[in-house]
Amino acid sequence: MARTSPAVGEVWFAELGMVEKSRPVLVLAPDEPRNARALVIVAPLTSQIRHERGEVYLGKPRWLPKESAVNVQGLASFDERKLTRRLGTLTTEQMTAVKAALRDLLGL
Repeated sequence: MARTSPAVGEVWFAELGMVEKSRPVLVLAPDEPRNARALVIVAPLTSQIRHERGEVYLGKPRWLPKESAVNVQGLASFDERKLTRRLGTLTTEQMTAVKAALRDLLGL
């Protein structure tokens, strides 16, 4: 099966190597030809939920093993090839909450 490119709102498993913990991440900005760098921007998912600013609670999507939240404070960018498999897609309502949390966190 051919690998597809990640899209905004999709959750992918990221193989981050020995230094960092491999984990599911939410794609916020995929790599595009007009980008200055060949990078994707993601926010990690966590199962250590605190229900505080900087998190967006997702509940337990059928494609994740545990209740999870998007940690918008953990933004990262890296080579798209570290995204190894697509797990699922957030709902429109969840993405709206992620965008609101990003605006709040960054003061936009």
